[in-house]
Amino acid sequence: MGSFSIWHWLIVLLIIVLVFGTKKLKNIGSDLGGAVKGFKDGMREGSAPEDTPVPPSAQVTGATPSTDKSTIDVEARNKS
Repeated sequence: MGSFSIWHWLIVLLIIVLVFGTKKLKNIGSDLGGAVKGFKDGMREGSAPEDTPVPPSAQVTGATPSTDKSTIDVEARNKS
């Protein structure tokens, strides 16, 4: 009575598929995989040694100024 047979697990799996549907389960799986990948990338970035100091503007966006060509640095001025 302490362990479940393969038939018990197949019935549980069938009930889960009937309740949630295959599309919802597929989306949950891909979201979970993306979250794990993002976590691993974040851990890798956090443990990288910092030889060169990063300017404060690059720390906010998380990009280095030399490689990010899509951002335009503009200084706001008041009209007089």
